[in-house]
Formats: sequence, C-alpha cells, structure tokens
Amino acid sequence: MPTIIRSSMMPFSRVQFLASAALAAAVLGGSACTASAAPAAVAPPPVKAGFDYQIGGAYTPPSGVQVVSRDHGDAPAAGLYNICYVNAFQAQPGSEGEWGDLLLRDANGKVVVDEDWDEALLDVHTADKRTRVAAKVNAWIDDCAAKGYQAIEPDNYDSFTRSRGLLSDSDAQAYIRLLSAHAHAKGLAIAQKNTSELAGQRQANGLDFAIAEECGQQKNCDEFTPAFGDHVIVIEYTDSGLKTACSRWSSLSIVRRDLDVVPKGASGYVRKTC
Repeated sequence: MPTIIRSSMMPFSRVQFLASAALAAAVLGGSACTASAAPAAVAPPPVKAGFDYQIGGAYTPPSGVQVVSRDHGDAPAAGLYNICYVNAFQAQPGSEGEWGDLLLRDANGKVVVDEDWDEALLDVHTADKRTRVAAKVNAWIDDCAAKGYQAIEPDNYDSFTRSRGLLSDSDAQAYIRLLSAHAHAKGLAIAQKNTSELAGQRQANGLDFAIAEECGQQKNCDEFTPAFGDHVIVIEYTDSGLKTACSRWSSLSIVRRDLDVVPKGASGYVRKTC
C-alpha cells in the first residue's frame, strides 16, 4: 500500500459507547450534501501554518508550530490548533477482538488484513455495519471534542483499495459521511486523509481540509488543491519529497517527519520544514 502512517505501535484505548440512532438515521436518510454540511462554527486549520505530526507520541511542539496532529489518546497541545488522529477504517493490531463481526472477511471467512501494517480492515459494506462501526469511532470523536481538539484526522479512508474488491469507494464515502456529520455536530472540522481520487467529492462527504502524505514525493499535491485550495497539510518522509513539495506547493503547510513519527528525543526522530 502507499506509505500511510498510523500509530500502530500504540494501541488505542477504547471508549464503550452507544451511538445516537437518530443521528445515524438522519445521515443515512438525507442527502450527502445536506447531512454532512459543516456549520459556520467549524474552522479548518490555518493555511501555510507551521505543522507538526505527532501521532507516534506527543512532545513539546517546536518553535513556529501552529498546528499539531496527535493520537486521540493524547492531550492536545495548549494554545495551538489541534487535530485528533483516529484509525477509522482499520483495527489497531491487538484490538481485533473488540470489533466482533465488524471485521471484513473474505468468502472463506478469513479476516482481510492490510499486510503492510498488520491491521484488519473494518467492514463498512452495509448500512447496518457502517452505523455500528461509526458508533465506536464517533465515541473517540466525542473524546477528542471533550479534550479540546479542533479537528479530526480519520485514517485509512482508502482501505477499500486494499479490500480485495470487497469494499467500494461508495462504501467508504457513505461511512465517512457518518463521521463528518458527527464531527460537525461536535464543532470539529474533519480531514480527508490521502485518497486523492475522491477529493472532488469532498463537499458531498463533508470534508473540510486534506492531509496528504508524500504528495511531494509522488508529485501529485495538485490532485488535492482543486477541491481544497490551500487547506492541505503535506507530510513527507524523504528529503527529496520535502524539496519537491516546498518548491512546487509552497502555499501549503508542509513538514518532513521520520517514517515512524517518533517523539523528539527518540532514536530516528526527524523533523524538517521548507
């Protein structure tokens, strides 16, 4: 799969939660645009802001950082714009038992796994399962809101591309509309993570900004900007990717991190900007 980073080294804590059936019914029954439209109070991160990607562990943000993304198990950084990371489309390693029949299985009953990260895919193929998966993830979103985060980063939007044809982009979009409606109801903005092929549907899906990994390395940051303008955060993992992103898309928020996104002070830590 493309190099998509998530905090697989740190299993998430789980909040047991029974979702509002009324909200789910409203999202499923209404039009995508109406159900997912962001209220005026929701604000995306500022553009061309100093950004730090801390999903592998929180630490004091470097000087000049205005926006931080952290795992939902961590507290937000005081005084900054904080994005709350949730692994919304796949199960953290070791947490599979918490999902029961919501893990995606093939015709032989075998769980479908993202082998690069050893993460089981979640089954969002039916309206019933989408609603039940969203109930669990929306509990994390509630926790993010309670902690004082301003936005949500739901990872693995593109899991359908690793589903062996068992999931479609329509399934992914129907599911993310449940999350965006809930995030907006909590006053939180919500990001589109990678998945540039669906950027043109971002308004219908209620997505407010984009987080794009390695679009400098892949030379495709301009697949996000027609839909999101400069509301794109770019994360690179190589010096060459950083150089390309900075030279071609300097109006965006850009950072280079190490592949494991380790905290400052840990072995292998890298953070560079334009």
